[in-house]
Amino acid sequence: MPGRIAVGEDTASTWQTATLAGVRRETPHAATFRLAVPEWAGHLPGQHLMLRLTAEDGYVAQRHYSIASPPDDSGHIELTLDAVPDGEVSGWFHTVARPGDTIEVRGPLSGFFAWPGDRPALLLGAGSGVVPLMSMVRHHRARRLDVPLRMVVSARRPEELIYADELGDETTVVYTRGAPHGVPVGRMTAAHVAPLLAEQPAGGWEAYVCGSNGFAEHASRLLVAAGQPVDRIRIERFG
Repeated sequence: MPGRIAVGEDTASTWQTATLAGVRRETPHAATFRLAVPEWAGHLPGQHLMLRLTAEDGYVAQRHYSIASPPDDSGHIELTLDAVPDGEVSGWFHTVARPGDTIEVRGPLSGFFAWPGDRPALLLGAGSGVVPLMSMVRHHRARRLDVPLRMVVSARRPEELIYADELGDETTVVYTRGAPHGVPVGRMTAAHVAPLLAEQPAGGWEAYVCGSNGFAEHASRLLVAAGQPVDRIRIERFG
């Protein structure tokens, strides 16, 4: 299958040391953290990893995070994290972490939400739910895949739109709280989704929905109402 990278279960279950190689600000509250993981065996767009921090007193904190970068052989992966109020791990990344710091990672995990690049993909995300979807978009571009891919992403305001400078013609942006002059404000509606379902590519869409529980329910209902088969909707929830 185009773009597929096979990763053995033994590799995915092994903790590896990752070194923070760089930080890139995305929005006032979100940043991308580039990790050097020399033994990383690869992943599929949409997969996530387990991250582990160990304090000097032995306290351990673990979190699951979606992988933002596409699969490649660079020995690096990227995570885009919101600064969550009182968040142990995200707080450490945003306020303490510096290039050269080390953490532990294990993965990739979960094949359910993965997109190997072999079928048309319709992506719906909100807020930081765009992170695993952007891995798919980047993979599509990097491999110059000819299967159709479209994304509809929701953000509160332009300044909160993650990856704003990287989004292209494949993406429709919906603003829920504030928008540039002349752009409507409101939730994602049937008007954003139905036209994509009305003109489906050969074989139909595989739909990927990522966001909060409320967004996931809302977006899924829009897809089903527009004719998307329930068994071809994959959902990743957070919060």
